Amino acid sequence: MRYHFIAIAGSAMHNLALALHQLGHEVSGSDDEIVEPAKTRLAKSGILPEKTGWFPEKINADIDAVILGMHARADNPELAEAIQKNIKVFSYPEFLYEHSKNKTRVVIGGSHGKTTITSMILHVLKTSGNNFDFMVGAQLEGFDTMVKLSNDAPIIVLEGDEYLSSPIDRRPKFHLYHAQIGLISGIAWDHINVFPTLEIYEEQFRIFAREIPRDGKLFYCMNDDAVRKICEAENVVADRKGYSIPKHVIRNGKTFIYDDYNKEVPLQIFGEHNLMNLEGARMICNSIGVNNEVFYNAIKSFKGAARRLELLEENDQFAVFRDFAHSPSKLKATLEAVRRQFPERKLIACMELHTFSSLNENFLDEYKGTMADADVAVVYFNPKTIEHKKLPPISSEKIFQSFDRSDIKVINDSMQLINFLNTEDKQQVVYLMMSSGTFDGLNLKSFAESLNTSHQKV
Repeated sequence: MRYHFIAIAGSAMHNLALALHQLGHEVSGSDDEIVEPAKTRLAKSGILPEKTGWFPEKINADIDAVILGMHARADNPELAEAIQKNIKVFSYPEFLYEHSKNKTRVVIGGSHGKTTITSMILHVLKTSGNNFDFMVGAQLEGFDTMVKLSNDAPIIVLEGDEYLSSPIDRRPKFHLYHAQIGLISGIAWDHINVFPTLEIYEEQFRIFAREIPRDGKLFYCMNDDAVRKICEAENVVADRKGYSIPKHVIRNGKTFIYDDYNKEVPLQIFGEHNLMNLEGARMICNSIGVNNEVFYNAIKSFKGAARRLELLEENDQFAVFRDFAHSPSKLKATLEAVRRQFPERKLIACMELHTFSSLNENFLDEYKGTMADADVAVVYFNPKTIEHKKLPPISSEKIFQSFDRSDIKVINDSMQLINFLNTEDKQQVVYLMMSSGTFDGLNLKSFAESLNTSHQKV
């Protein structure tokens, strides 16, 4: 088959393109901006577009289908040409469903935790030698791509994003997968540019839960009131089972859970939210034939997904973690986890306001109290990002008020951020850098290494 990708350089899109290329299909694509790692990975496979931009002449009768990315606009000239030529156009979730119609579809949904839970499941399945397809929203150690498709795998595990499917399909992605086995990890209002009220946002999860068939399974986090209310409703017909925080202990900065024989299982992850994620992953694995003994043996080597409490650098005096946390619930849970894991250390927490929701002054009040566990709290944002999103400017006073913390340090320049962090005490400290962005291109790995060097001089 021949597939053409409109907006091929997106994170999910270029991984899907690579997966189809690996299956032997002919792949082409276009994009108006191609950055790393997509650029190098597409070039290595020989499917990097020669030039950036949109070229309607690429759309011809030889193309079997077009796959449309969310990054493209509804008036994209290549899309218009495909429609005019009556070529089938898929969003990437539509295409993944088309590929997996004859497989068991496992879909992991939730405002937070879905990437980690999906990653845990994939790690266990791979470690235990299972054959499976997947799509996950982060790069995982031991996996070449974030998407794998095959003709013979009996199951596919899909991270179920609630955001829109494409510029011409306003349905949430996770509705289009038609889950047979589903999970909802937590619900906290997000994407306010698409779901302007909490009720509208929660309705997307109600639809997801209701549409799992009677012979399907739905797992849900009982610690989340909104999730429990949705999943325990009478109109949900799937077989339902809740999960919570498993029995565990923390010793010397390391977390252990207990197996079926009450033996300690050492983990490389930590935090109550991650322990709940682990319990959800265990139940999903059980439902597809992986027993607890196999699960616990495999999960010991799980190091986490990229940018999810990812340890960048450490010594006996300090540690630097990077995390994707940006929404209020994610921010609070991540800070609580680090505080509990390192109770005796000074916690320096820096978060970047980067998403549409977080930079919206009407949403900022949702962050009240979320950084209470930090000894030093920093909020970073670039005013140019606010201008680009066509939002009203945000004042430092608004951030103090919204976070309910008058000692928050507000910084707008990445060099100022580095200088500030370098002035802090360098003994018994944990740095936590949280963002769905990049702090305006700051290389956090290099920054962490430089901090380590300066700590060694103390």
